[in-house]
Amino acid sequence: MKNNVKESNFDLFKFLYKYGTIIVILVAILFFTFTLDNFMNFNNMTNIFRSVSIVALIALAITMSLTIDGFDLSVGAVAGFASVIAAKFMVVWEMGAVPAIIVPLIVGILVGCINAFFIIKMNISDMLTTLSMMFLLTGISITFQSGSAIYNFMPLPNNAGMAPGTMNDAFLFIGQGKLFGIPVPVVIMLIVALLAHVFLNQTKYGRYLYMIGGNEEAAKLSGIPINRYKLIAYMMSGFIAALGGLVLGARLGSGEVDAGGPYLMDSVAAAFIGFSVFGIGKANAFGTLFGALLMGILLNGLIMMDFPYYSQDIVKGIVLILALSLTYYKKKK
Repeated sequence: MKNNVKESNFDLFKFLYKYGTIIVILVAILFFTFTLDNFMNFNNMTNIFRSVSIVALIALAITMSLTIDGFDLSVGAVAGFASVIAAKFMVVWEMGAVPAIIVPLIVGILVGCINAFFIIKMNISDMLTTLSMMFLLTGISITFQSGSAIYNFMPLPNNAGMAPGTMNDAFLFIGQGKLFGIPVPVVIMLIVALLAHVFLNQTKYGRYLYMIGGNEEAAKLSGIPINRYKLIAYMMSGFIAALGGLVLGARLGSGEVDAGGPYLMDSVAAAFIGFSVFGIGKANAFGTLFGALLMGILLNGLIMMDFPYYSQDIVKGIVLILALSLTYYKKKK
């Protein structure tokens, strides 16, 4: 009798809402493991984690803006801009790794400040503000280097000879090095995800961000300085996006114009898929990490199965719409 009562109380939708993403990840791993000979080996697993690290970092930047019910579309452009600045510092201006890392991070924070200024003070929607910033930064990146990439021994414009500097080894270690056999980009991704999780869930600053995102008017009546916390969210978004750009530039070994652009949509998908992980229903760091991992596993398996690259967006779209359906249907209930 008791067992019958328990069975009747089982809510399939609730179960899928909490564990659907995890189940899909496990099913995908099992499917690719049994259908592909080389899927489940250390090298391929390392490749998957390395490939999702940049997507995850940019997605974590988006997650910060989502906590306040905002949306930062400029993160991909910030990442590309950061990689171009770092390469310019080392290859063209012969500076070391330290300024090539610090300056792009500061620029990322400044971009976040500018976004926040237009959103808060000028009352422009977050979508339009960050969309404008995306175009602006992409244009500056292209103009900054006359549309070409920055790489070792590149020819300088106006027949000025060859670039005098090279990409610093310490900088390249960020994107190509390993720590105890684990790629450094993966280590950075895990550290940033852990720090973001602790910040959002274990500090009053993170809880205030969630309160603003949940009900801005109620947060305002509670005495929370809303504008200040919105500024913090966009500054952190710019900082993490710039960090993702540095990892990307170090991995490529060059400063590619608009290098961050191709990562934007995958990052947006990862951040929104994260809403449904464990049924949290809001932006969260670990959910974003699982979202990026799901995208990486699916793409890696599909590539190994010779799935046409031009059809991969179909799979991404299906996964995203299913995750969004679970999240928003639950909110509606």
